[in-house]
Amino acid sequence: MDRLAPVRRMTRGLDRRTAVRAGVVATVAYAAWLAIGTFGRPYNFFDMKIYHGAVVWWASGHELYDFIAPSTTLGFTYPPFGGLVMLPMALVPVEVAGWLNALASIAALALVLAALLRPIVDRLGWPLWFTVGIATPMAVAIEPGRETLGYGQVNLLLFALVMADLVGLRWRARRGTRFDPSDGPLRRFVFGGVWAGAGIGLATAVKLTPALFIAYLVITRQWRAAATAVGTAVGVTLAGFVLVGTESRTYFGGVLWQTERVGAADMTPNQSLAGLLARLYDSIETPGLLWLSFSVLVLALGLSRAASARGDGDELTAFTLVGLTGNVISPISWSHHLVWVIPAIIVLADAAVRRREASRGLMPRAGQAPPYGGLPGVNGLRPPIWYPTLTGLRHGVAAVGLYLLFLVSPIWPYEHQLPEVSHYQDGLFGALMENSLALALIVLVAALPWRPGAEPAFYADRLGRTAPAYARR
Repeated sequence: MDRLAPVRRMTRGLDRRTAVRAGVVATVAYAAWLAIGTFGRPYNFFDMKIYHGAVVWWASGHELYDFIAPSTTLGFTYPPFGGLVMLPMALVPVEVAGWLNALASIAALALVLAALLRPIVDRLGWPLWFTVGIATPMAVAIEPGRETLGYGQVNLLLFALVMADLVGLRWRARRGTRFDPSDGPLRRFVFGGVWAGAGIGLATAVKLTPALFIAYLVITRQWRAAATAVGTAVGVTLAGFVLVGTESRTYFGGVLWQTERVGAADMTPNQSLAGLLARLYDSIETPGLLWLSFSVLVLALGLSRAASARGDGDELTAFTLVGLTGNVISPISWSHHLVWVIPAIIVLADAAVRRREASRGLMPRAGQAPPYGGLPGVNGLRPPIWYPTLTGLRHGVAAVGLYLLFLVSPIWPYEHQLPEVSHYQDGLFGALMENSLALALIVLVAALPWRPGAEPAFYADRLGRTAPAYARR
């Protein structure tokens, strides 16, 4: 009994509910591991081996973009700044680099989910650690998460950089220009969101597609964040010219435009609009004019819907729409690039909960007079008792369906490669499955709902800019 005393003191503060929640988190993590083994593919850090081989080659005195991975035609495709960031990998074996990248990516994903879910769980009264503990393995298990980790990609890290700016914009909108006199300069800088835009700038310097967020910041007149993003991207790129001028000239003078370095457009994992059109035409190349026309249409639709979402106080949905639009219009969007479905699932699920909660206000409570000015219901009709249950159902079904689609990822059983095998080898159903993720992205850009007033800080900022002076007092 004396030996058990320390253990009893340690567990005294743990209630049964916490233990049950910890067990649920462990169960979900194990289920995610099984799902990756069931629906995923054999992973061996394939892309990480290319990156690692390239930086080892570069550190040995060779030209970075002359490297070609053994038994492949693939080389290093990131800007020189990306090579500089990855250069320390040359000091460790490739397996160690792959696992370090996986751990850093999971940690970054957990932090992003904590930031995205915090307003939701605070409203619902859920423990943040429990919600993030469930959400993280679930996000890792779906196609973009498991492909990113298994291949040693950097998509989750870039995703975290962009979402860090969402947090910065949130903090700045919440605090405005009012600070506590006791706050020091460092605290004002960090929690005042002055740095918002730097994450997008860094992500753009590593991979060019996040530059679409700069266009979004300009459209929504978030001038300071846009200037910070542009200044960061340009500054980092110019620093690359100073530090590694030869590689910078090689990349921007030729490598950037060599799209064949990354693969053919019709390859099944390319779930962009360009890949969809190439497979529908059963061609290795994308029909250029048709792709350009539809890309402009999707770009205008995505950015306009993002601006409207931001105007109604939902910056998370706005960022999600911009990210999804970038996935659709990019010439190459491998399945591990599609990390923006993660916040899309969160938005759909929260929209379902919000609509269900709002519908409860339409139902008269016991002992209370009916709403609607004393009438028994709208136009004299009381809503059915099952009304709150079904309200938001379509959003909940959409969230579950979207998650299951990216969990199962039906593109792989119907993978085809021209010229050996036609993309219509398995008929119309096979073609639909092979393009299912791309079709889902297009539907999300066109129909992802936003949640008016979900981000009160941004909504208040909008009112502060548009309301008369007497209304702002």
